[in-house]
Amino acid sequence: VLLAAAVCTKAGKAIVSRQFVEMTRTRIEGLLAAFPKLMNTGKQHTFVETESVRYVYQPMEKLYMVLITTKNSNILEDLETLRLFSRVIPEYCRALEENEISEHCFDLIFAFDEIVALGYRENVNLAQIRTFTEMDSHEEKVFRAVRETQEREAKAEMRRKAKELQQARRDAERQGKKAPGFGGFGSSAVSGGTTAAMITETIIETEKPKVAPAPARPSGPSKALKLGAKGKEVDNFVDKLKSEGENIMTSVGKRSTEAAKVLTPPVNMESVHMKIEEKISLTCGRDGGLQNMELHGMIMLHISDEKVARIRLHIENDDKRGVQLQTHPNVDKKLFTAESQIGLKNPEKSFPINSDVGVLKWRLQTTEESFIPLTINCWPSESGNSCDVNIEYELQEESLELNDVVITIPLPSGVGAPVIGEIDGEYRHDSRRNLLEWCLPVIDAKNKSGSLEFSIAGQPNDFFPVQVSFISKKNYCNIQVTKVTQVDGNSPVRFSTETTFLVDKYEIL
Repeated sequence: VLLAAAVCTKAGKAIVSRQFVEMTRTRIEGLLAAFPKLMNTGKQHTFVETESVRYVYQPMEKLYMVLITTKNSNILEDLETLRLFSRVIPEYCRALEENEISEHCFDLIFAFDEIVALGYRENVNLAQIRTFTEMDSHEEKVFRAVRETQEREAKAEMRRKAKELQQARRDAERQGKKAPGFGGFGSSAVSGGTTAAMITETIIETEKPKVAPAPARPSGPSKALKLGAKGKEVDNFVDKLKSEGENIMTSVGKRSTEAAKVLTPPVNMESVHMKIEEKISLTCGRDGGLQNMELHGMIMLHISDEKVARIRLHIENDDKRGVQLQTHPNVDKKLFTAESQIGLKNPEKSFPINSDVGVLKWRLQTTEESFIPLTINCWPSESGNSCDVNIEYELQEESLELNDVVITIPLPSGVGAPVIGEIDGEYRHDSRRNLLEWCLPVIDAKNKSGSLEFSIAGQPNDFFPVQVSFISKKNYCNIQVTKVTQVDGNSPVRFSTETTFLVDKYEIL
């Protein structure tokens, strides 16, 4: 097995080093520092051994190309690999000097990764390495050319429309009229007149917050006068249109930022604050069937003001799945059973101040398939030497909104990256841990199902267990605090709640 490939100085200082197995920085630096001391001067060798590793090396002017391997590695193959490494370096570096190597270190590392994967040499030649690292794609070039042409045409069209608007304003100013041309663009005989009117509206909308309100007039001329009063030049119009376009583009990505912010705790925490937290542990079979599902929930009460320490919580329990409820030993169970209120056994006592107190917890354990909140169906099918994998999700509990969902599929080791076919959402390939992570910002009633298709070399058993993680601001069991009242006088108390639904374990075996 090849442990590492490095370019070092004659003194053993590492310039660039790529480790193909787990190694600490101090270990690789120690191995390279020891390397020059092990060589016998005056003898022509291509390798040197210690008790634990073998160095296979080739001098390159003032530097060494060194491969560190295990002692039982095939030295003939290692020498062949070393020649390929030595031929790669001049491809990226004009001179075999320390500064030049450092400058192109990342190019060299990418090339090294094409030669060796997980300690074993790939069957590649120099031309293939160059192609793989360049990642040249004819389709991408065509796409970029088409997009640049479209952008140029759009900019030219914007400039032309802006000039038309400016010319119309100047004509109106010369004739001393109130810019009659703006109102008539929609029905004028100029080709693309409707578009011009729309552009006028867009520009005016961006200017609107900056101008004082004018007396009520027909909207067209009024806005045109405001626009004319600014006296903008053509470039200013184009810049405004461009910035408006950017705003529209960024607003599309607003959903993911909202999903990230959705679970932040309330900014205005009241004197009475409650955390409602649920954790689910679920195991399913790959052919269907719920092996076990266990859910634990708790209401934590936090009081920060002594004035509101003697209170009662009014609980609304709409759960129809048979949840087992349990109150804290100091809570009045009879009051909770009769009126669904949480209060202390001794009404004269107060809840603790400035500490989280668990007042109610619940548990649900079931093997009923209809209770699964999110079903995952993974369907691998062998196709020659590779495996086509179809995986889909479906939200069973439509009242839930799941955020930051990650469905993790294990992959076979040493077979490269998966080829993604169709996908809803995004994916990440973790080559170090051999995992494919299917990422979905939000799953809710509007986005209740989706699928992913990919192919990779392997057997159907290689893609299990599938694991799921998510977080939600809505709890699974419909248990809520609807009201908080004082013990004395029954007057209402302001309160805030923070609800979280988390995954402890969610596996499809």
